[in-house]
Amino acid sequence: MDRMYRMLGFWTAVFAVLFFVGDMFNMAVLFFAQTAFFVALGYMKLTERMYIYIFGAYLTVFFVSFTYYSTFIMEPGFH
Repeated sequence: MDRMYRMLGFWTAVFAVLFFVGDMFNMAVLFFAQTAFFVALGYMKLTERMYIYIFGAYLTVFFVSFTYYSTFIMEPGFH
């Protein structure tokens, strides 16, 4: 399970670099932070149950944040 977190760190790093090259600096910083988080967790050698709990908490925070952003902050861009 620890290798899965390192794999998540790799893919978030790939996306962070792509966002950085595309001049989307705020998103790049967010993905670099997620990369550091996932890689650090990947080397902690926790139990599989703890990795699942952490991933569940991560998904909960993401979905709540995304719902809040898309409901209250994002302005629709109809052309």
